[in-house]
Amino acid sequence: MVELDGIAPAIAQALSKRGYSELTPVQKAVLGPELEGRDALVSAQTGSGKTVAFGLALASTLLEGKDRFGQAGAPLALAVAPTRELALQVKRELEWLYELTGATVASCVGGMDMRSERRALDRGAHIVVGTPGRLCDHIRRNGLDMSSLKAVVLDEADEMLDLGFREDLEFILEAAPAERRTLMFSATVPRSIANLAKSYQRDAVRITTQAEQKQHLDIEYRALTVAPSDRENAIINVLRFYEAKNALVFCSTRAAVNHLTARFNNRGFSVVAMSGELSQNERTHALQAMRDGRARVCIATDVAARGIDLPGLELVIHADLPTNPDTLLHRSGRTGRAGRKGVSALIVPNSARRKAERLLRDANINADWARPPSADDVSRRDDERVLADPALTETITPDEADFIRELLEKHGAEQVAAAFLRQARAGRSAPEDLMDTPNYTPSGDRPDRGDRPERSEPRAPRGDFGDSVWFSLSAGRKQNVEPRWLIPMLCRIGKITKQEIGAIKMQTEETYVEIAREWVDRFVEAIGPKRSLEKGIVVTQLDGMPNLSGGFAGKKPYPAKTADWNGEKPKRKFEGKPDFAKADHRPAEKTDSKPWVKKAGKPGFDKPKFDKPKFDKPGADGAKRKPFKNKSN
Repeated sequence: MVELDGIAPAIAQALSKRGYSELTPVQKAVLGPELEGRDALVSAQTGSGKTVAFGLALASTLLEGKDRFGQAGAPLALAVAPTRELALQVKRELEWLYELTGATVASCVGGMDMRSERRALDRGAHIVVGTPGRLCDHIRRNGLDMSSLKAVVLDEADEMLDLGFREDLEFILEAAPAERRTLMFSATVPRSIANLAKSYQRDAVRITTQAEQKQHLDIEYRALTVAPSDRENAIINVLRFYEAKNALVFCSTRAAVNHLTARFNNRGFSVVAMSGELSQNERTHALQAMRDGRARVCIATDVAARGIDLPGLELVIHADLPTNPDTLLHRSGRTGRAGRKGVSALIVPNSARRKAERLLRDANINADWARPPSADDVSRRDDERVLADPALTETITPDEADFIRELLEKHGAEQVAAAFLRQARAGRSAPEDLMDTPNYTPSGDRPDRGDRPERSEPRAPRGDFGDSVWFSLSAGRKQNVEPRWLIPMLCRIGKITKQEIGAIKMQTEETYVEIAREWVDRFVEAIGPKRSLEKGIVVTQLDGMPNLSGGFAGKKPYPAKTADWNGEKPKRKFEGKPDFAKADHRPAEKTDSKPWVKKAGKPGFDKPKFDKPKFDKPGADGAKRKPFKNKSN
């Protein structure tokens, strides 16, 4: 049994039953004698055991030296969490921690039936856990009696302020009795949290454990540099390389979550999505699928994933880089919990390398910079898993021996081994071929290229590309074709690398691409029978060299080179400027119009006077008169 001085034996027994042999640093810190009965502001990492920590801190205040609670009535403690998932997780943790004390724990969270929550509150509860908005609703409707509260806990206080719950938190704290304990737990303590603590806490004890002052040692951070077009392929290879029991992929938007969910479902991964547009029932089912093994990958936004607790979560992938160091720590803290090891992999496009370096530096994290696992790396890892399969080392039972001999006699050892290998590989998504990118490591503002092999010879010119085949693409300059997106698209769809692509000749309506001959069959097979790429581009294989002698359409060809041509571009010759008449600024030879007459006293020129017909006013009978004739003086 865990030794806890001053804590009820029932709680110590619950910890031992749960498998606790030693408390985490933050759990030990809240049991210090200086914290007895006082307010506290605790900064602790996600996954460091904060829920159990504030459960232990509240025990002496709620039980008051007793072993068990009495009849449940008005709540004695209130715990506030930013999201539904985290609130329900806190409720589950407190239920097993206080199970042997007879405590009743109720929840009040958004998305649940408010009437059922009201009935639970009417029956009585010792501890209430909820989200800010729903708690405020119950308080305003007199459903939550705050008069007997002895303690209020704000879990993930920094996140609640980031989500805009400051007014709700202030309303809850002002509705609570003045003589109460207020415990705030936060991964970070920015100025907003410090101001909130100053306003609603009295002589609070500031606790920062040593474990939170350094990098989380149970998490291995990896920064994987990729070409922007290979971002999704890199995520697939990372998932395949680690084959984690549970993996969490973070995206910045709901649209990105939906896109990756569809893409990974098509690739054979068992995937669930977590975003704000899902109902509470859908989110609950998604989490349950992860917990019981029906799904292995959860793709989520930051807000939806806050508070997710997945036992055995081994891998966190940042598909989109987090916006700040705190978000990076919160995301990564989903793994490496309770002494388990985990991996946090940042997918870093080459264009975002400096942003990733700043994030890691500001978060005080030392990450290993590398390339994502290649297709060969994934295949080798698969082979290692096959060789390490426990089925190969288990003792053969008498019931199996006769049939094993029959199999070997009928098919032979090699054929049986091949069947075992095929079965082991069945159902696994094929890894992706990635483009070659530099293996970046942080070194000031420039990457360290010391790991790149030195060239023994200068790069061969493109003219020595070797035997090749030309292809025509049905898009050119007019369709804004650019090599920066054309080459990655050819590599991704054609299953080749940029080393197999030779010259690219862009015309107005089409583009010619040179492919190494030994890779042509693979390229043609990969693009499929429709011979089409993205954006409706059609690919046609040419029998020989494209005819480029006509030059580029829309431009005049240069004159042919002559013997006295000196390599300079021809210059246009002018025969001199036209001679304009200075008096009226008109060409002198233009005489088919009347000259403009200058009017005295005014600058400029008057328009020439034209004789226009003048009409008399209509008569009394409405008939129009004949036009007047010009009268000469």
